[in-house]
Amino acid sequence: MSSAKENILKRLQQAQNTRGRQTVARPDFDAPIYLPQDENLAENFKTNLELVGGHVIQVKDQQEIQSNLKELIQQEQLDNLVCLEPKLQELLGDEFSTADSLKKLDKIGTGITSCEFLVAHLGSVMVSSASSSGRRAHVFPETHIVIAHSKQIVNFLDEALEQLENKYQEALPSMITNITGPSRTADIEKTLVMGMHGPKKLFVLLANEPF
Repeated sequence: MSSAKENILKRLQQAQNTRGRQTVARPDFDAPIYLPQDENLAENFKTNLELVGGHVIQVKDQQEIQSNLKELIQQEQLDNLVCLEPKLQELLGDEFSTADSLKKLDKIGTGITSCEFLVAHLGSVMVSSASSSGRRAHVFPETHIVIAHSKQIVNFLDEALEQLENKYQEALPSMITNITGPSRTADIEKTLVMGMHGPKKLFVLLANEPF
């Protein structure tokens, strides 16, 4: 007479032998990874950045950049502006008083920089250490203003990385950062803290025309 244990093992073996094979369909490796986007990349970028607390101001040309920047500075009461990029300094002209040094980091209120690319589906700003702004102008100011144009917008992150690789070839920047909205953390008792590791506010002045 067989034991209860032997009976159980026997039934399990029978079930194993009679169980049908499970088939798993082969994944479609050619299917697109991302959901399709609307054709208007500028609107996609604006929508996605503003969903995470950033702000996008769409303008036409250099003149509108200057007028909208002046209005933004007044509305937000921004001070201690820093701009390290000669091209942007020339773009802004004599309308704005900006420091061109980061010697006094505690005095930086607003950093004005360019960017490498704008990633539409993330609402992200890609920056790198290859610009004249270096690393610190994106991190130390409480307010970060990015001046960009529509030719810098790409659909997805992989496109930005591919174009960055083509741009710099064998000399990729040592720092490449993707900024998605103002700096934030919720690690402390799940309370959202803005500006924890960088600027509390992010504005993008997006021009239709290259400058």
